[in-house]
Formats: sequence, structure tokens, C-alpha cells
Amino acid sequence: MDIVRIPGSKIVEVARLAFATPDVDFLCFGESDQPSPAVAREAAIAALNAGDTRYPDVRGLPPLREALAAYMTGLYAKPVAETRVQVAASGMAALGICLAATVRAGDRVVMHGPSWPNIENAALLRGARVDVLDLDRLPDGSFHLDLNRLDAMMAGARALILNSPNNPTGWTASAAELRAMLDLARKHGTWLISDEVYTRLVYDGRPAAPSLLDIAEPDDRVLVCNSFSKTWIMTGWRLGWIVVPEGVRDAFGDIVEVTHSGVAPFTQRAGLAAIADTDTVARFRAHCAEGRRLVGEALAGLNGVRYVAPDGAFYAFAGIEGLTDSLALAKSLVARHKVAVAPGIAFGASGEGSLRICFAQSAVTMERAMTRLREGLRAERGA
Repeated sequence: MDIVRIPGSKIVEVARLAFATPDVDFLCFGESDQPSPAVAREAAIAALNAGDTRYPDVRGLPPLREALAAYMTGLYAKPVAETRVQVAASGMAALGICLAATVRAGDRVVMHGPSWPNIENAALLRGARVDVLDLDRLPDGSFHLDLNRLDAMMAGARALILNSPNNPTGWTASAAELRAMLDLARKHGTWLISDEVYTRLVYDGRPAAPSLLDIAEPDDRVLVCNSFSKTWIMTGWRLGWIVVPEGVRDAFGDIVEVTHSGVAPFTQRAGLAAIADTDTVARFRAHCAEGRRLVGEALAGLNGVRYVAPDGAFYAFAGIEGLTDSLALAKSLVARHKVAVAPGIAFGASGEGSLRICFAQSAVTMERAMTRLREGLRAERGA
């Protein structure tokens, strides 16, 4: 058939095998086993019962836009006006809308890797040429972004896509690194699209990771994408938002109109209730911190495993010495050891040789799954 094709997800390959295998612990998807906040569920039910099911304002319900602006103004160093907030049907939809607004066929887009495959594929669907700057993996297993190489790559680029805290590595850009990237974007006239969906999942006591919203001016060529999926455990709700430069929100609303025509109002009511639920945010961060601890304990002492606890997000990205086929290893771990993790190759060539483990699961699940993973790595790799 004469249709556009993009690479299939290798995470899905592993998941399909896991779905067909009894008694498998799922650590391959980027979501938690915890429930969405009760207040969000109740708000959605109330909105449905009230008949709040008609076409919404494509910009987002005014109370939700106002609540998001207040939320970000309280979280970051600079205020965010409601006039800059555009609601979208998920964080992925937000990224797609940003690319639709800024990137044309033949434009060059720069991003860092390893990366969540949907980001690169979304750029490819726009007809963009994608250049990937691989994060440097340091001897201790942590990651570093080479800003000098980034400067050279950004010359002539239409957009730079940033994901911090990062999926899959957990790398989190420092305030100084963000300042340097913003300066480079200004220097080269490049749009800076920042995926910040994991911003509240950091483990050093801060309420949020450093953000471009701390430093960018309202007229900078900066687009910040976020969603309810990770912070409020609402992956299936498909509710996100974009912070756009001042004066262009209506243009983004027009793109939303022709892509998904706005977000279901009852879903937005759930999001409005979730924003006020600060207890869920703190509780979920603590939940993920416990999973992070359990992964660290399980991987400690395994021969040939390079791993350092991530600064942000809810993934462990463990390097396996000598591994050249992470997909085959991930499938074997499912079939023979009843644990599903994501193969590093799913996140680009620079991810090969690693496995991504989602640790946002209950302690009971994590303890069992990590026992299986340790045993599996010893059996399969002699770790």
C-alpha cells in the first residue's frame, strides 16, 4: 500500500510476547500500576453525569487553562500567563502540534539520544531530517550532553527537541545546561521544543526539575510540552498542554482544531481536579523513589552491569557489558524468566547494549520482578 511508514516499536514487540506469556512482571511500559487520583475519577464521572460531553473550546476549558497557568507560575521562577497555555490531547499530541506549527518537509531537526522513539518518528512524519546527538555515557553509567557538539549541529536547524528529565536514561539537564541551550537557540534562530512530562519526578528534594520556564522570556522561540500522564498517574486519560510564546496561542488552537478538535471536557474536568491534588504528586514521587531504591539494590554487584541511579523520570537504564542484541535478551527474559523490560535498541542505536526498567510499580511487584531480572541476567549473561 502507498502509505507512509515509520519504524515499529521494539517495546511493543516485547510487550506482545509478554501478553502471550502467563505470569510476567511488566516493567517495559512507561506507566505505573498505581491508580489515578480519586478526585480526578470523581470529577470525570460528575462531568459525564452533568452532560458535559459537547465540543469544547479548542484552546482548553478556561478554568483549566487558568489553573495550569497558576500551577506553573507557582512552580517555576517566571510567571506563565493563561494566554500562553494551550490544552492538548496528551503529551504526545502536544509534541505533534509543536512540530506541525514549526517544522516543514526538508527542515532539519536536532534531538539527543537515546530517546523515546515517538519523538523522532513524529519529526519524520513531518518530513523532517533528524540528526541525533548521542549523550555521552560516562564510566560510572551516568550521561552527559556535549554542548560544543550541540552548537555545531544546531547551525541551520529548524528545531531542537529536548527531553529532560529524559526517557529512557533519567538524565536531567542542569539549570546551566538549559541556559546554554536557550542561548544556542537564540544564536541560531532555532525553535526549542522541550518535553518536560517527567518534571515533577526528581529525587534530590526539589519540587521539580530545572525548566526552560525558569529562564525563557515570553517571546522566545520556546515551546514547553507537559501532560498529566506521569505527574498525576493519568496515562490513559490523554491530557496534556503546551506553553507557547505570547501572542501565538490562537495559531496553535487552529492546529488543534484540525488535528483532534480539542480535548473531551469531562477529561479536562478530571485534570482540573488533579491539579489541586498536591498529595498525589508527593505520594507518587515517594512511590517512584522506593522503586528506584529497589532497582539499585538489585543491580548492585552484578558483573558487567553499568548503572547509576537516575536524577529524574522513573526508569533505570542499565548498560550490559558486551550486549549487542538487547531485543533478543529482552525477549528471552520474558520467555524464560517472566520479566518484561524494554530493549535499549528501542531508543535508537545509542541505546543498544542497555535495558530500560520502569520502576514506578508497587514494592511487591518490584521485589519479585527484580529477583527475576537478577536471576535472568546471571543465566543469560553470566552477570
